[in-house]
Amino acid sequence: MFDPEVEARSLDDQFKRDDAAFRRQISYLFERSPFYARKLKEAGFENPESVGGIDRIAELPATDKDEIRASQQQAPPFGEHLAADPADIMRVFSTSGTTGTPTYIAATRNDIERWATNTARSYYASGFRPGQRLVVTFNAGPFVAGGAYFGFDKLGATVIPIGLGNTERLVSAMQNLGAGNAGLSSTPSYALHLIDWCAEHGIDTKSLGLRNLSVAGEPGGADPLIRGRVEAAFDCVMREAMGIGDISTSIWGECEHGGGMHFSARDNTFVELVDPETREPIPWKDGAEGELVYTALEREAMPLLRLNSRDHVVVNAEPCPCGRTSPRIRCIGRTDDMLIVRGVNLFPTAVGALLKEFLPEVGGFFRIVPRKRGVAQSPPLPVSVELGPDVPAAPDGLAERIAAAIRSKLVVTTEVTLVPYGSLPRDEYKAKLVDYSQAED
Repeated sequence: MFDPEVEARSLDDQFKRDDAAFRRQISYLFERSPFYARKLKEAGFENPESVGGIDRIAELPATDKDEIRASQQQAPPFGEHLAADPADIMRVFSTSGTTGTPTYIAATRNDIERWATNTARSYYASGFRPGQRLVVTFNAGPFVAGGAYFGFDKLGATVIPIGLGNTERLVSAMQNLGAGNAGLSSTPSYALHLIDWCAEHGIDTKSLGLRNLSVAGEPGGADPLIRGRVEAAFDCVMREAMGIGDISTSIWGECEHGGGMHFSARDNTFVELVDPETREPIPWKDGAEGELVYTALEREAMPLLRLNSRDHVVVNAEPCPCGRTSPRIRCIGRTDDMLIVRGVNLFPTAVGALLKEFLPEVGGFFRIVPRKRGVAQSPPLPVSVELGPDVPAAPDGLAERIAAAIRSKLVVTTEVTLVPYGSLPRDEYKAKLVDYSQAED
């Protein structure tokens, strides 16, 4: 472990520490954050004492991303939830601005130090070690994923920053600098893209000397189809990490025993599990399923209280042989990516996981192509599935067999269309598993 005293701490001791930090943070919000001072008072909490301890956190109002965006529009550029002196801001990252206006994420030096600690714990769990050469595809900016570089420095890795969109340079760096002991940090989509790029350019993926790979940025890192293909292609170990930009860089990391990602942000972040529909708390028990909600415990610049993540996870509460005591999770999709087909909830990643049963006839790439926009869909739901790289034509009955398996296991009727390998768009960053480009409004 990178930080054994913290990562192996008992749950009871951790809860006591979180409670003390939570009370301090609530006082800080009342004193320094006009946004939360008003929000809490409107919810009936007049002062920090009325909020109480962390055992009552579920009584407090949650925060949605839209509120953060509105706060910055009303009080540009950082919003009324800025709680630190602007002169103390060390870094400013931004979101992609897919709705038209990016939101900004400011961090003080202390905030960055906590992000670095979270990331170092997460990537150490995933197998990265001091001195190892680590090739990184995340850009240093403007997106918050660039904040992971602080964690790589704290870990002591020999960082080789490549950034996004230059696969030729990345492969060259691994060939010239990896020395048979390279690590790679990327999205699952980029790892798959790299396999195809190497094949197109006549490069043996195993010759790159990739030892371990940590994927983050989107669900799918735990998909057996994706993981099996990547590990076989590179002869490496693939593990998954996860963060959320508004809270911290990587705050979950999967250890060598697998079974899910450990929480690596202890002491500076508190995480809840809630029902996505009722918003009621769900106990952290083995097999529990729900949405993650985050609260910053020691954030200075932009502390957030009960931020709805929209990340839908399943809990593994079995003791882990590694000694880390936090529960493990698998992210099975985004709550806001979920489709409802005649009353049945469908996460796109569930389709991807099912396709492993049809290897090597299929290659693992697919897109759900709804006929109309929105969550609610009418059957049959159109799904495009790529054939395997060595399958020139669709085998008789394959589309029907895939549709029958989806119907049997996911209880959703689909219309499966088989397309040649390489015909679906490749994403160097985050994959779009639901394509609304042909949908009616």
